[in-house]
Amino acid sequence: MGIGKLFRLMGNKGMRKLKDYNPGNCPVVYSLNKIGNRWKLLVIHYIKQGHNRYSTLQKVIPDISRQTLTNQLRELEADGILERKVFPQIPPKVEYQLTELGFSLQPIINEMSKWGLRHVRPDSDMPKG
Repeated sequence: MGIGKLFRLMGNKGMRKLKDYNPGNCPVVYSLNKIGNRWKLLVIHYIKQGHNRYSTLQKVIPDISRQTLTNQLRELEADGILERKVFPQIPPKVEYQLTELGFSLQPIINEMSKWGLRHVRPDSDMPKG
């Protein structure tokens, strides 16, 4: 049975696709399972820059849907990369911060930024960040 069929059969039971899929216990696959989608590195990057509330993350990543942002924040928290802090007030205030594990990703993100600066086309519509 293929992986796709397996996940369709499992339905939505709070498990994300391919979370633990890692044939051969490869460290690259492990890393990609944790941070390797379109949005997670951006979320980590902007939280490090001080955009630590849901609404500010939506503003600095305008193309992300509300549901996707919520899912990415939950997954990063479940993986121990982010910590969610709820302030006991009305209305509730929630902030996100990097954990020690999250901070350990900074050298990787910094190198990706350097690589991008060297190779991005000048006429690209990519935001500078």
